[in-house]
Amino acid sequence: MTTESPSPIKARHPAADAIAMFFKNIPAVVALIVLTAIILAGIFGPIFYAADPYDMVWAPFSPPGEEGFIFGTDYLGRDLFAGILHGARVSLLVGLSAAAMTVFIGVTIGALAGFFQGWVEEVLMRITEFFQVLPTLLFSMVIVALFGASLPVITLAIGLVSWPAVARITRAEFLSIRQLEYVTASRASGMKPFGLMFSIILPNAAPPIIVQTALMVGSAILFEAGLSFLGLTDPNVVSWGQIIGSNRPYILDAGYTVTLPGVAIFITVLCLSLIGDGLNDALNPKLRQR
Repeated sequence: MTTESPSPIKARHPAADAIAMFFKNIPAVVALIVLTAIILAGIFGPIFYAADPYDMVWAPFSPPGEEGFIFGTDYLGRDLFAGILHGARVSLLVGLSAAAMTVFIGVTIGALAGFFQGWVEEVLMRITEFFQVLPTLLFSMVIVALFGASLPVITLAIGLVSWPAVARITRAEFLSIRQLEYVTASRASGMKPFGLMFSIILPNAAPPIIVQTALMVGSAILFEAGLSFLGLTDPNVVSWGQIIGSNRPYILDAGYTVTLPGVAIFITVLCLSLIGDGLNDALNPKLRQR
């Protein structure tokens, strides 16, 4: 009589565990749904609500709901709801582009500093400290004032002042991972330094960088809104920050013209923050084991 050996228990893939834990985080899931709705509204909203945000369609400062205008009109009589729908595209694009630039600069400098150490680390960390102690808002204002208030310049300014935090996180991860056995084995097998950095170490250092990226998108949206509030924005491009900046002088007379785009920014940044917290819990192996 033969006895069948029990079938081995298949271990779940770490990615599956991370996804399962993320979806157990109710605030993060709700934030993901809301953010998806905002993105879809920015992409498809102007198609279904075809009003031009530049057209003067009614009397200035018409309150929300009057004459069928959902969010009312601004100081020039333009449809505020159309402006917020169109502005979603620009604000999210600025946030994503600035975050991508921030991550690229920060990961490159942090990876080189953490891997090579020595004089390379000293030079790169001194550069990082120089940018870190600069007043970020003032530095970005100088860049925009020198090169013009266009969206590419604003995106560049945000990226140039925001990368030191990513660089420090990346350097810390590289310093801890480069000493592990599998990295030593890969180095002994003859793998080149840049192959080690970007094929072996960086994928294992990615979780905290991914979390920081989600937070950087929200920070970039807030940064663009801050520059717009100070008048340092492209007046020919509608964004949430541009709407706030153009209606800023009338904040006491028609507060809704500033409040409604401000609420859009608040909800978007809050969603990104909650998603970042959810990713942090999901990608942290210690938290997954609890």
